[in-house]
Amino acid sequence: MTLGEIKEKALAAIAKAQNLKDLEAVKNEFLGRQDGELTTILRSLKDMPPEEKRETGTAANALRGEIESAMKSRLGVLGAGSSSSRLDITRPGEKVRVGHLHPLTLMENRIKEIFLGLNFSIVEGPEVESEHYNFDALNIPPNHPARDMWDTFWLPAQYKDKDSRQLLRTHTSPMQIRYMETHQPPFQIIVPGRVFRFEATDASHEVNFHQVEGLMVGPDVNLANFKYVISEFFNQLLNQKTDIRLRPSYFPFVEPGLEVDIKWKGKWLEVMGAGMVHPNVFDAVKYNPQQVKGFAFGMGLERLAMIKYKIDDIRLFYSGDLRFVDQF
Repeated sequence: MTLGEIKEKALAAIAKAQNLKDLEAVKNEFLGRQDGELTTILRSLKDMPPEEKRETGTAANALRGEIESAMKSRLGVLGAGSSSSRLDITRPGEKVRVGHLHPLTLMENRIKEIFLGLNFSIVEGPEVESEHYNFDALNIPPNHPARDMWDTFWLPAQYKDKDSRQLLRTHTSPMQIRYMETHQPPFQIIVPGRVFRFEATDASHEVNFHQVEGLMVGPDVNLANFKYVISEFFNQLLNQKTDIRLRPSYFPFVEPGLEVDIKWKGKWLEVMGAGMVHPNVFDAVKYNPQQVKGFAFGMGLERLAMIKYKIDDIRLFYSGDLRFVDQF
């Protein structure tokens, strides 16, 4: 395209521009740094003979000035003719939208804060787990009927780790084993994280949800210590003195096993499974059950959030609806 053609085309496009976006498009087409029509000619000057370079360069620079001047004039016309393009400082400002943390994030942060205040450490574990850590080392051998408690997402056989099949963890308890393998008591930890169950979705069940595992191990740890810890935890979480009830239950990795209920709005609500760490679990990590004791507990993050925030459907947490999140 010659300089004359560029001039004719550019000035026509400027005259037709109806808004700033149109003018910006004209500028990019003819004066753009990478492939603007006039820019391309200016970039080719270095390959021209001296006399031609001088003439073409002078004409091209003059045309650049003419195009820029025409754009400036058109901008003035567009600004004068459109009140919407001018800033009206008398109009009220728009309220800035403030982001909100998801209620599960709020709940997890608060739980971490409380347990840090109780001198617990926070650790995390992998979501893809081995059969050994998820079941075997937790006193749930291959033929144990307790394996029927969990419907499991198993990974294909090619992802086997040595002789142990891989799966999406069904609880956060495997981190008990991983932590005890590399640490010596006394210690106290919590393990927040996501877990997976192969089950139907309804108002109280999801295929993935969040748990917080707790573990305290030491030479003199007992159930009295456990009751103090969880009583203090719920008092702080719910901002009130909370009645606690312990009921006998069964979990393969604790003995005795307990269900923990809290009294909330005049009703007893089940909120936690717990118990004293089973001797077989200590054997799996080469601890001496005669020298150390420990308690473990697990609670659902969604369950606690539903209680505290009066949410009646677990599916709302995963709906992606900002109207839901904006309430918190």
